Amino acid sequence: MAVYEHHYKPYTGPLSKAWSRFLVIPRYAYEDLFQLRFFIALYALSFVAPLIFTILIYLHHNVTALAVFQMDVASLIPVNGTFFEIFISLQLALAFLMTVIIGPVLISRDLANNGLPLYLCRPFTRTEYILGKMAVLGLLLSSFTWVPGLLLFLFQGYLAGGGWMIDNWWIGGAILAVCWTQIILLSMLAMAFSAWLKWRTAASAALFAIFIIPTPIGLAIEEIFRTRLGHLFNPGMAIAQLTRHLFRTFGSTEYILSFGESWLVCLGYALVALWMLSRKLRAYEVIS
Repeated sequence: MAVYEHHYKPYTGPLSKAWSRFLVIPRYAYEDLFQLRFFIALYALSFVAPLIFTILIYLHHNVTALAVFQMDVASLIPVNGTFFEIFISLQLALAFLMTVIIGPVLISRDLANNGLPLYLCRPFTRTEYILGKMAVLGLLLSSFTWVPGLLLFLFQGYLAGGGWMIDNWWIGGAILAVCWTQIILLSMLAMAFSAWLKWRTAASAALFAIFIIPTPIGLAIEEIFRTRLGHLFNPGMAIAQLTRHLFRTFGSTEYILSFGESWLVCLGYALVALWMLSRKLRAYEVIS
């Protein structure tokens, strides 16, 4: 049947910039996430610690408030590397819990419903797809990890004076390094398990197990063979040791992993996760 009149015209409106295309994925993902009451409650819980630590910093520099609560400065936790390490450790624990809940469905739904070709048939590369999925977790976890951590660091520097910030500049660097290392590692592993294990429960269990199970295995190897090489397969231990190194929390015991070994473990797991994604994320699938 011939068509004599064409009433349609090509789109002539403004085009989004190529570098920001991957942000389309987190925008729609957040619309679904913030409709869940459980997620909203968990997300609100993640801001309790920043509020408490802000009050502690304020009390350190407010004599009137200390007099009202009948407290002295010595009874408060000193604001140093250990102070910020405790805060970051609490927030990263919540980040891990949130990743276990959200991460397993990032890619599995697209693969289960053959949605990946719909992404890649457009001017949208695999790299942009992976960046978009990582941004779902990256932006979300950043909002209650390193962002409030740096705000606390700046707040303490403002109240204590510029000299304190100059002397403790390394704390700000430690906050960024530790948080971004765990955010990237968690995002990569969550996406890898989501791509290979399409069943959400199995992917969540695998992500939980890879951070928990290697700890007793490494301790058993250390006790039996008198070597710490077993901890080189433990990403959770690597993050914990990296946190101690960067925040300079020297204790009476030796470090289980050195600074270089901690980075090596994190890098190794990230590369394995990237390899798993490159093998699974394809525009088409050949079934033999």
